[in-house]
Amino acid sequence: MASPSGTCSGSSSIQNSSEDNLQDIMDQRKRKRMISNRESARRSRIRKQKQMDDLMAQVSQLRTENNNMLNNMNVVTQLYLNIEAENSVLRAQLGELSHRLQALNEIINCTEYTFAGFHENDNNYAYNEQMINEDDFLNPWSLLHVNQPIMASPDIFMY
Repeated sequence: MASPSGTCSGSSSIQNSSEDNLQDIMDQRKRKRMISNRESARRSRIRKQKQMDDLMAQVSQLRTENNNMLNNMNVVTQLYLNIEAENSVLRAQLGELSHRLQALNEIINCTEYTFAGFHENDNNYAYNEQMINEDDFLNPWSLLHVNQPIMASPDIFMY
């Protein structure tokens, strides 16, 4: 005869072994999940590190481009300032040359007016009212009434 405790002990051992199997399966799943999570975290860290490296490379490239642009801008600004200074000198020279031209035109008009009174008489030039000496035109001190402009130099604009 079978004892009731024998059948219980047999079923409890089956229950214990199935619980152990179930526990082993759960432990295996838990370990697989942990391994999978660790691997996923590792891939995520690698991905983030790659993104960080890419961003750092981009920052370096943009800084280099920015420095190049600043250098180019400084060169262009310096060229612009040089051209502005040269333009100022040229404007001053234009004004000076215009003034000289006007003064020379006045001298020509004055000499034409003065020599208009001369007439040729036996290859001698005589003036009706007064005599003009040719040396007066060659002597720069005799033409003090003519304004002589001061030459502008580019050195003035450098300060």
